[in-house]
Formats: sequence, structure tokens, C-alpha cells
Amino acid sequence: MNALRDAFGLMLLDHLEGRPAVEIIERDDGFVQVFTGSPAGYFAPVRRWHAPERRALRLVRGRVLDVGCGAGRVALELQRRGHDVVAIDPSPLAVEVSRRRGVADARVLGLRDVDDGLGRLETVVLFGNNFGLLGDARKARARLRRLHAVTSPGARILASSGDPHATRDPVHRAYLDRNVQRGRLAGQIRFRVRHRRAATPYFDFLFVSRDEMAQLAGAGGWRLTGTVDSEKA
Repeated sequence: MNALRDAFGLMLLDHLEGRPAVEIIERDDGFVQVFTGSPAGYFAPVRRWHAPERRALRLVRGRVLDVGCGAGRVALELQRRGHDVVAIDPSPLAVEVSRRRGVADARVLGLRDVDDGLGRLETVVLFGNNFGLLGDARKARARLRRLHAVTSPGARILASSGDPHATRDPVHRAYLDRNVQRGRLAGQIRFRVRHRRAATPYFDFLFVSRDEMAQLAGAGGWRLTGTVDSEKA
């Protein structure tokens, strides 16, 4: 990946090396969200994670695939707890950051390219709303089936997402309604990440409700057995 297309990884690297780093999300309808704080959340120790993620850690079993590892916060915590972790991210600079922070097995790999070359896995982790990396309804079903093929019997996926239907913002509501009119899931967000002069290509990121997650899981060969809501955590 050209460095000027790896805006997410560049942001993480700048933060790691003490340079100013600001994350900018640019949606395909022109909506722009600027996160003015530093990207420290991607580096956060477990005590600073959202409560549902902390609780979900007790469900991790055996060998783990950390999907969309970013700066390695999840992989590092699971390594600390004694798990064998394969951390993957399509961003070369993110993988560099993870390795420099101590992730033992970090690989430049997208979810669509996961295959049995990774070896047998018992837990798949998609924290940080990374259920969204499944992309859209069609890709989600295919990618979940792919994960099913590389995991052992009884394996589990631990994934987080935000319910897009909960928003009351009229700009976001209009975007969700437009998605439905076009035959998409409401929470299929198409955006790119910007940082300094770099910008990723536009890509689809999927936010889902509990019922939508359950339907996609079933179509991909999985079964949703439980959820942890933030307000109940």
C-alpha cells in the first residue's frame, strides 16, 4: 500500500513517535467528522477500554485472531494473558506499530484474504466496532463463512458494533434512509480516513443492530448467543 493511501497507519505511527495526530473521517455524502483528541484510544491499556470489551475478554479461548489490530491494544492484552495471537490489519504502518509495541505475530492481511494458512483458531476478536470490517451484507456472509472455515468446532467470535438506528441526528437519519432505499442495510457507511496529506480509498464499514447481527451471523454459519450492552455493562 502506498504510504499516502495508508492514512490510518500513518496516524498511528505519528502518535507512537510523538508527533501530532488527528483522525478525520470523510463520508461519501460529504459529511466530515474530525476527532480532535489524540488517537490514544487505539493504544489504550485494558483498564481504559469500554466495559463490554473488558467483560468479553473472559470469553476468549485458545488461539486468537485479532482482526483489524490497529496499534495492537487487544493483541498485547491477550498475549499478556497467555494466548497465542495472530493480529492482522490491511494497513502496513499499523502492523509496523503493532510489532514495535511488542505484538509477536502481526501480519499485513485483510479479512477477505484470511485462509487456512493462519492455522486453526479458536477465538476471533473484532473489538473497536470492527464488526464493521465485514463491509456489507453480502461480504459479511462470505467473510463469516471464511472465518467459520478456519476456526475449530466450538469457536467463538467476539465482536462489537454500534446500533445505527439509535441516532437522532437528522443528517445521519437521512443517510440511513438513503441506504435502505438503495437496498442496503441502513448502517452500511462508506467513508475514508484522512491524516495530514494521506487518505485511504473509500471503503464500506457496517454498523448493525442486535437483530441484524444475528441474521448475518446465521447466514455466515454462526449463531448469536449473547450481547453485552454498554448501559448494562
